[in-house]
Amino acid sequence: METLVKTDFHFPGQTAVYHGKVRDVYTINNDLLAIVATDRISAFDVILPKGIPFKGQVLNQIAAYFLESTADIVPNWLMATPDPMVSTGVRCEGFAVEMIIRGYLTGSAWREYAAGAREICGVKLPDGMRENERFPEPIITPTTKAAEGHDENISREEIIARGIVSKEHYEVMEEYTRRLFKRGTEMAAEKGLILVDTKYEFGLRDGKVILIDEIHTPDSSRYFYADGYQERFEKGEAQRQLSKEFVRQWLIDHGFMGKEGQQVPEMTDEFCRQVSDRYIELYEHVTGRKFEPAVSDDLTRRIETNVLDFLANS
Repeated sequence: METLVKTDFHFPGQTAVYHGKVRDVYTINNDLLAIVATDRISAFDVILPKGIPFKGQVLNQIAAYFLESTADIVPNWLMATPDPMVSTGVRCEGFAVEMIIRGYLTGSAWREYAAGAREICGVKLPDGMRENERFPEPIITPTTKAAEGHDENISREEIIARGIVSKEHYEVMEEYTRRLFKRGTEMAAEKGLILVDTKYEFGLRDGKVILIDEIHTPDSSRYFYADGYQERFEKGEAQRQLSKEFVRQWLIDHGFMGKEGQQVPEMTDEFCRQVSDRYIELYEHVTGRKFEPAVSDDLTRRIETNVLDFLANS
């Protein structure tokens, strides 16, 4: 099964390209973005050595679904999806902050809490909480977007004090973050899921704060199955979840947490297929749509053709 792990397009009017951990961002005429969701997968800020079949398509189509479903409450960058793995939209000046919002104590927040932390990103946490427990109100725990290496936790106060984001813009980002999480939570509940935590990124366009990148995909979000949540929580059992956490857990179980000197364990074809199945399962669950794999003999050629058609007609 062909996967797309590297791109090197040269579109007409292309002025820049940025290869992220998962997405490759092509800038056209300094004003338009064509973002390719590759099949790369990352964990602990490390790109893993093999691609996951259909992962890029899943991420791109989930993100488009949620961007379109939230455009009435928060303005976003998206214009079109000319290919199953590509989204196009307006270029914004991105803020160097990721807005992480958590409805439940789990993942890295739980690992810190279990180690004794009672404050994360300036947000105080009560004693006596248990893994996967719901917060009384969702908490926002921002991180700075590091140019290299790991993103770093940072408080609201420090972001404003250091001038990373102005107070005015940060308050808009906070408001938008809560709106999006509320809508995402409601949409997940309709499908029998719990939106546990997620992250949003924002930028400026003509002086206005705009939602950029992607939202509510398994790369940026964690979902639990609502059915059985309470029973598992009371028994202290692991939750059934649709997210990338199982990949992180697999890596931890094989002695890898992205630290210096650690080796990424071998990813077998069978493991990659299992990860692919989990991504497809999440797509079908969160959208309520049957996944239709866009099989192609030449993914690169198909993407190039579709983006060129879009540019010629936009």
